[in-house]
Amino acid sequence: MPDDKEYLTQQKLDELKSELDNLRSVKRKEIAEQLEYAKGLGDLSENAEYHEARDAQANLEDRISRLEQLLKNAVIVSDHNSDVAAVGSQVTINMNGKEVTYTIVGSEEADMSNNKISVRSPFGSAVVGKKKGDSFTVETPQGDIAYKLIDLK
Repeated sequence: MPDDKEYLTQQKLDELKSELDNLRSVKRKEIAEQLEYAKGLGDLSENAEYHEARDAQANLEDRISRLEQLLKNAVIVSDHNSDVAAVGSQVTINMNGKEVTYTIVGSEEADMSNNKISVRSPFGSAVVGKKKGDSFTVETPQGDIAYKLIDLK
């Protein structure tokens, strides 16, 4: 799969669009006001407020650029209804007798605390394309780990 695609749910896409809109319309204005205030304090070479505002502005512009790139390359995924694991699939795997269920998501939505695994992670890329009953191995620093896909939704 090409590295430039970003797999997102509609909900995450809406969240990112909202964040981008807020950064462009509200945060840019706030930082511009901070810069103007800091410029009024005098000597810019030793003006901590000015340097903080410039750093904040650079971070803001980086985030805006990142969001624009994400949205440009977004591919919307929905609930997955297939017999092959893909982005959007909920997979239940067996590892050494223990069953765990994960949802395969795009990297922007990955969240281990909610069992959401990135399609770009070693596990995510290994499970994609597998069918119920398939076994697969994931290479880790501690050695290879064997899994079996026991359910797929």
